[in-house]
Amino acid sequence: MDSDTLTLIDIYGENLTEKEYITDPAIARDEEIKQCILTLLTPEKSALLVGKAGIGKTAIVEGIAYRIKNNLVPDALKGWSVIKINVASLLGTTTNGHNEVQSKLDVIIKEISEREKTILFIDETHLLVNRSGGMDFANLLKPSLDRGAIKMIGATTNEEYEAYILRDRAFLRRFQKIEVLETDQETTVKILMGTIPKLEKQIGVKINYQPFEIEKFMKFIVEMTDEYKRIYEIASRYPDICLTIVANAFTYALYDNEHIVTCKHFYKAICNAKSVYEDVKVKEIEKFKEVFKDYIQKEGVNLNDKG
Repeated sequence: MDSDTLTLIDIYGENLTEKEYITDPAIARDEEIKQCILTLLTPEKSALLVGKAGIGKTAIVEGIAYRIKNNLVPDALKGWSVIKINVASLLGTTTNGHNEVQSKLDVIIKEISEREKTILFIDETHLLVNRSGGMDFANLLKPSLDRGAIKMIGATTNEEYEAYILRDRAFLRRFQKIEVLETDQETTVKILMGTIPKLEKQIGVKINYQPFEIEKFMKFIVEMTDEYKRIYEIASRYPDICLTIVANAFTYALYDNEHIVTCKHFYKAICNAKSVYEDVKVKEIEKFKEVFKDYIQKEGVNLNDKG
């Protein structure tokens, strides 16, 4: 595209319906997706996803984009686009203060309003709301949301929702709050299993185990990151806390110049996990050695090499 024809949406936005999806990015989130779609089909209403950090709110929106792209939505939503605008990024790229940011957001809202069949996705929606005399971008959006000129999906954490969004009742009226809960262990294992093809494609290495063997590793990682074993300051939850460890196993294989993820790479990822308490990690490492002793012996894993 010629630089002269670029819009601010092109510069600050990402079209999620044009992304390449290796697998469904929103495994086991059908109910939340259904609630979002029902809200979007309701005149003058937009959706607001509220839940703890790390539980996959953005994945739900990507799941909607994935379903639109694959015509797995009601006819009324077929052919729509989902445009993600990162407000934090927009704030960080300005040099002339509030007026420049407000001007850019004004243009983005106008561009979205003029596009047909477009859903605006704004993560960290609380950044829109006036915070102690700061910029109040929510007021810029209210007229377009009222007219139905813009359909929007927002996402924020429980804490930010209560601290900022609840204060702006006029802004909140435009939204249907959709609670996003942390997945349970069984569902988290399913998410991990479903995400592996994506990691294989992104990182360029594969797991050469049978599905039941892979599931055994996934279950171990899920159990070792149980709620009472986590370092809460890191703010990780299911499934993100587990996805980080699994992805690290892949990158250890890449670091070792190997094309296959094996037991030793899961071992290294677990030994270096920063999301659980150290005393918990010591116990889990010993447990790993017992649970996977056949793999360790067969593959000659060096237990002194912790990465």
